[in-house]
Amino acid sequence: MKSDDSDQIKQFLTEKVLRNFQRNQDSDLTRELSFISGERISKTVIYVGLTSCSIAAGATKTYLAIKHYINDNEIDVELIKGGCNGYCKAEPVVDIQMPGKARISFQNVYHDDVPAFLDEILNNSIPEKFLLGQYYNNLHQFWDGVPYIHELPFFSHQKKILTSNCGINDPLSISQYIATGGYQAFADTIAGHTPADVCDIVEQSELMGRGGGAFLAGKKWKISLNTSSDQKYFICNAVESDPGSYMNRVIMESDPHRLIEAILISAYAVGASKAYIFTRGEFSLAIERLNGAIKQAQDYGLTGHNIFDSGVNIDIIVMAGARAFVCGEETALINSIEGKRAMPVSKPPFPAVKGLWNKPTSVNNLETIINVPLILKNGIEWFKSLGYESSKGTKLFTLSGKVKNFGCIEVEMGMSFRKIIDEIGGGIKGEYPFKAIILGINSGSYITEKSLDTRVDFNDLRSVGSQLGSGACVVVAQDTCMLDLAKFFTNFFKNESCGKCIPCREGTALMLEIIEATTRKPSKENTLQTLERFKGIMQLKSLAEVMKDTSLCSLGKSAPNAILNTLSNFKTEFDAHVFERKCPAGVCRELRTYSIDVDMCTGCTACFKKCPVDAIIGSPRQPHFIVQEKCIACNACFEACKFNAVVVD
Repeated sequence: MKSDDSDQIKQFLTEKVLRNFQRNQDSDLTRELSFISGERISKTVIYVGLTSCSIAAGATKTYLAIKHYINDNEIDVELIKGGCNGYCKAEPVVDIQMPGKARISFQNVYHDDVPAFLDEILNNSIPEKFLLGQYYNNLHQFWDGVPYIHELPFFSHQKKILTSNCGINDPLSISQYIATGGYQAFADTIAGHTPADVCDIVEQSELMGRGGGAFLAGKKWKISLNTSSDQKYFICNAVESDPGSYMNRVIMESDPHRLIEAILISAYAVGASKAYIFTRGEFSLAIERLNGAIKQAQDYGLTGHNIFDSGVNIDIIVMAGARAFVCGEETALINSIEGKRAMPVSKPPFPAVKGLWNKPTSVNNLETIINVPLILKNGIEWFKSLGYESSKGTKLFTLSGKVKNFGCIEVEMGMSFRKIIDEIGGGIKGEYPFKAIILGINSGSYITEKSLDTRVDFNDLRSVGSQLGSGACVVVAQDTCMLDLAKFFTNFFKNESCGKCIPCREGTALMLEIIEATTRKPSKENTLQTLERFKGIMQLKSLAEVMKDTSLCSLGKSAPNAILNTLSNFKTEFDAHVFERKCPAGVCRELRTYSIDVDMCTGCTACFKKCPVDAIIGSPRQPHFIVQEKCIACNACFEACKFNAVVVD
């Protein structure tokens, strides 16, 4: 194609949008597109965020209540199922825009609140109880006394580029996406760039893989592009099996067309005619919206055979995978697509050379490729201006745990983790001070108080023995036991191991056994078990190192990280469990010792009646005693006592 053919493609797409909306093609194009994009409206529009997180908070009931209100009152209002703006604490979120007025957002609007809420706002009165903020747009009249969304602390410290459409646009409106500049980068790409050009642009932009490998995406693409084959494939890895992360799901549910455009450009760059979006089967809403968006793209001629007479053929297929952590590993993922059991295979050859059905296959994380349309649209220097030193662009996190504000956030590379917690997260929630940040279960990396000023940067994190991981950012306070956390991680990896290689299969089970022994009372161990426990603890670090060196895939290699990082960062806490048999955080129940203060005990028998194992003895109106050999530390006596006589050590 010629380079000026890009304008013809854009014109075709624009005209198709105008026809679909029955707009007058002879009127001012900019004004017409502003109606389609949602900047201008002719009647009131209500947006209800309907994604997995908001549905869990009750947004479906809110949506239905609004729908019933509209029907019962016969109001001419457009009701839209929107996406997620990232502020999960505020769910269910309802946005309302009236003609000529700024769009205004409300938080925690539950179905019982809907009638009174709509009565107030539709009569131009602000329901202060639910107010979140208004969106800035110089085409609109602003609401007096209402803060701007972008000035709220949760949003003001973010750099919303990849998520700029999330919670704003209608996820299943290709017309709105095109009207706001969508698919223009793809049009420019197939009309003005060769696949090699695209690989060069992405490599020069210094876009690194966000899946944890931090490998240059453009360099990886060139391997597939330069491998001769009659068929090539592109796979978007959207498995996101880490329990603490859901950024990919937010993108799929809130902005599916940007993902489709990213895949089209990426597939073109590696010479692939077939692309797969591989995600988890339980992400039903994400799968539904992706399939809907793909159907719309097909109807507009953006996918399929000979796209816009360019000679480019690209089909996109959504694949629902098994609920298994190992499916996130690229070779296991490929096996799953082929209908085999999701088990990793040794490398090399790498998938870029020999992957899906033994053909060259480029596998990229969703967050990596979602940058690509923006790089092609705005240029290499624009992207390189974002970020910090060698880490360019932005990074998505799911901020959760002991913070006041939680949700899906996007920050510029180079921001410190301290600022993420204090500014975006609003500080630590509860009475206990900060203890650590867990950067994804797959990495087992911790950011502690001494490393809290570390930047979101690949090199900075390596310097403190950590890595970005999946994007989960779980904040824990001093009331969290790090050994209990390490035990949870190890048990997770043990259950998720595919069992193919011995180091992972046997190592995770053995590590779990050792960690469990450190959180168990000595009274439950015989002499031999005590010796075995100490022997295991002494060999724990070497066992972990062997697993890291010899496991087949990244799951086995990362499984020991939580234990190694606990030994490195929280050795005093580890020693307290091992030698003193005490849990400093008071979390490990089996290490608790319960006793009764005879001076405080009134002999009311409340604890005696509640004990499930008859470990309490005594007579009515006389002090009671706990038989330590029988006590299972269930806490029932502590909860039953009204006189503070039960003491927990």
